[in-house]
Amino acid sequence: MTTARTSFARRSFRGVAVAAIAGAGIALSPLPASAAVGNAPTSASVAAAPAVASSAVAQKAVDTALAQRGDMYLYGATGPDRFDCSGLTSFAYKAAGVSIPRTSKAQSTFGTPVSKANLQPGDLVFFYSPVSHVGMYIGNGQMVHSSSAGKPVSVVSLDSMPSFSGARRVA
Repeated sequence: MTTARTSFARRSFRGVAVAAIAGAGIALSPLPASAAVGNAPTSASVAAAPAVASSAVAQKAVDTALAQRGDMYLYGATGPDRFDCSGLTSFAYKAAGVSIPRTSKAQSTFGTPVSKANLQPGDLVFFYSPVSHVGMYIGNGQMVHSSSAGKPVSVVSLDSMPSFSGARRVA
């Protein structure tokens, strides 16, 4: 009987731990085989750290945007603790000393166009036609964004987003 309780308790705790991690907006991904220690199984880890940006301004913007993870989406919000998509990117670049337009549509014409293949951390990435969503590329195929009501600022795979429409380099 004790074994059954222990087994149930472990499963319950594991479920609570997974729910807590998922609720905190922490992205989990498989570790490469080379990351295994000894023969210990490795099933998940925190998502890869962002790549280093090519300029101090872009790095400050990336760091600022990432520091907002967990803050909730609110339409029209520009921070400091609630954001819509373009509010997050404008807030991040403002912290880096660069003023960019407020809306995703206006941001999509600001700066220098860059191809998806040549993205660097700090580049703004746009979605849909006409443009109605923006995020910030952080490297390693990932972006940070404030997506929609009821969801926090989070890091997602760029390829998980539908309807990529372009990117711009601000700094």
